[in-house]
Amino acid sequence: MDETYIKVDGRWVYLYRAVDKVGRSIDFLLSRNRDVNAAKSFLPSAMKNTRTPTKITLDAYAASHRAVREMKENGELSQGVRVRSSQYLNNLIEQDHRRVKQRIRPMLGFIRFENAAVTISGIELAEKIKKGQFKTGKLGGRRATMSELWSAALSA
Repeated sequence: MDETYIKVDGRWVYLYRAVDKVGRSIDFLLSRNRDVNAAKSFLPSAMKNTRTPTKITLDAYAASHRAVREMKENGELSQGVRVRSSQYLNNLIEQDHRRVKQRIRPMLGFIRFENAAVTISGIELAEKIKKGQFKTGKLGGRRATMSELWSAALSA
């Protein structure tokens, strides 16, 4: 799990993202704040659609560590979950941020928070399709190009 910055209406907001150990996207959350509450709201939603993690790798930001600690104390997270803080183990998600930022950079930021969330949702979907995480059988299968997949998805 990690967060990155995105400009919305001239202010920086935080995009929380999670990937698994092989680089598959798990979930994302766009938040106006970078604090314990934002991290605590992101973690359960990220774990909702996947199995319970055995290890969570975080950056050095204290609020994320505190959120995980509080979730363990409340029983929302298993006590057996190991929390690691490593600059190098976090490189996988830092590289994954690059793909999202590459698409957002030419836009020069967003005007409205809601529009940013919808656009990022589309970018995340496109990345999941590229990584083979999205079932595309009815939309054209693995051999279909990205533009064919988008056309099929939009017409469905």
